[in-house]
Amino acid sequence: MRRAVVDAHRDRARGGEGVTPRLRRGVRLTYDRTRQTYDRTRQTHVVLFPEGVLVPNATATAVLELCDGERSIPDIAAALGERYAGVREDDVGDVLARLVDREVVEWA
Repeated sequence: MRRAVVDAHRDRARGGEGVTPRLRRGVRLTYDRTRQTYDRTRQTHVVLFPEGVLVPNATATAVLELCDGERSIPDIAAALGERYAGVREDDVGDVLARLVDREVVEWA
């Protein structure tokens, strides 16, 4: 029974067939120029949202940049597959599920 609840939560967090992820209202992905001043070796993005600030890793940033409300998970995985090797839809779905849990992304 417990496993069924966990699976249902995971599936809901990943969205259903035909839905597309987008940034929630009030959320912005932006380049952090202040951090670039201190650390010239990294390009740092931040997610600004009403509840706070999130510094995503490179993988999450790449996924967030493609969350436009028009692309589905397979579309995002295909776009990332053109830039990186070994991109899987399941991995993109897992990243999006965590961002949905953090209330950064919603399903359109």
